[in-house]
Amino acid sequence: MNDRPTAEELLRAVERFLEREVVPRLDGVPKFHARVAANVVAMVAREIETADAHEHGEWLRLGELLGSDEPCPEGREARRDALVERNRALVARIRAGDADAGTFRAELLAHLRRTVAEKLDVAKPPRER
Repeated sequence: MNDRPTAEELLRAVERFLEREVVPRLDGVPKFHARVAANVVAMVAREIETADAHEHGEWLRLGELLGSDEPCPEGREARRDALVERNRALVARIRAGDADAGTFRAELLAHLRRTVAEKLDVAKPPRER
């Protein structure tokens, strides 16, 4: 484990530097590019900060949809690989027509809404400055 500052803290420091020191001193296209860079840094920080919770939640929701109580893999790479496999299984059920109507459809839509909301939470633009 690395000591402080953490990756998240470093990214947030770069974001603050760009927003407070760089962006205000620029105009036009360079200002726009500096703001885009600050937003990218903020997105990466949010992804790192939320990845474990979002992936674990997706794992549990997919498990409910697919009828699996298999424990969530611990390592990030293993968890992401396993999520891809679970999503493939979900796609197969959708293609088979299981989501055309009924309870499964409602549960699927709830899962998709939650998953998309979490993705948008990471990608959301910063509040007005």
